[in-house]
Amino acid sequence: MKKWAPSKWTVGLAVLFALFVLLLGRFAYTNAQINEIVRDIQDRSRAPVPSGNLKHVVMISQELDNPFWRTIEKGARDAAEHYNIKLEYSGPYRNDIEEQTELFAKAIAGKPDGILIQGIRSETYNKLIDKAVEQGIAVLTVDTDSPDSRRLSYVGTDNVESGRQLGELVAKAYEGRRAFIGMVIGSYEAGNQQQRLEGFRSVVDAKPNLIIVEVGVSNISRIQATQTAEHMLRSREGINVMVGMSALDALGILQASKSLNKQEQVRIFGFDDLTETREALVRKEIEASVIQKPYTMGFQSVEMLHRYFQGETLPDASFTRIDILNPQNAGTAVAP
Repeated sequence: MKKWAPSKWTVGLAVLFALFVLLLGRFAYTNAQINEIVRDIQDRSRAPVPSGNLKHVVMISQELDNPFWRTIEKGARDAAEHYNIKLEYSGPYRNDIEEQTELFAKAIAGKPDGILIQGIRSETYNKLIDKAVEQGIAVLTVDTDSPDSRRLSYVGTDNVESGRQLGELVAKAYEGRRAFIGMVIGSYEAGNQQQRLEGFRSVVDAKPNLIIVEVGVSNISRIQATQTAEHMLRSREGINVMVGMSALDALGILQASKSLNKQEQVRIFGFDDLTETREALVRKEIEASVIQKPYTMGFQSVEMLHRYFQGETLPDASFTRIDILNPQNAGTAVAP
């Protein structure tokens, strides 16, 4: 019987089939590897971008919801978004130096890259600033300086000059006439209030016809400004000028003068650029207001921290502009 032997075609087909199976296996293996790589790339693309370079900055206000400080916060947040900085905003619910100091101490414990604070005339506060700087935290003062500390820089109004300009406004309005002045300031402890008072006195004390009768405190509260002004106007009947040194003081004084029916007897001068202040200026219920640039303060403070993080050396101070609002220009827009 003749044995069967595979033909050359059969052998060839078998070899080709074996090669096909081998190639198919290699293709399946390679395809699986490619799919794994693609899935890995897709997973990575869905993952959050590492935030190792994102700087964390804490801003501590004088009072959390004070309109002036909320405007500072707005400027700071816009700058933080622009420079890709994480900004955390906090502050006491009422003007409270002890709570402000506690919040500062907590911020230091959190080890952020930078802290923006209102300066306070306090040895304890200066020591906290120095402690933060020693730990590598960049500290800038905003609105009020702490020049005896190791803070990197100050951003805000030249408060002595702003007080001097307010004094010049009163002096011009009462040239050749006597003015008995009642004053309301935000706080005895706040350096900016003391500096404004210093600048105001530098003008008034040189004018024999201008006499400061009394200085009271509002604790940057409109209600307390009203109460303080009412007390002055009741107890000091000769007062014919009232001056407010913080944002809500002039409005509180105006409310007091209305409640005592003394609007025609008392001329009011104030600080800052609240909507109600502008409206009162347009109605000629307030004579003039020295306005600061809180939005600019907030924006520049974050911008300066960004520059510091980039290795730049900061100036000792960056003063923001001062403008004067009066009944003639109160209805026009002024840069914040």
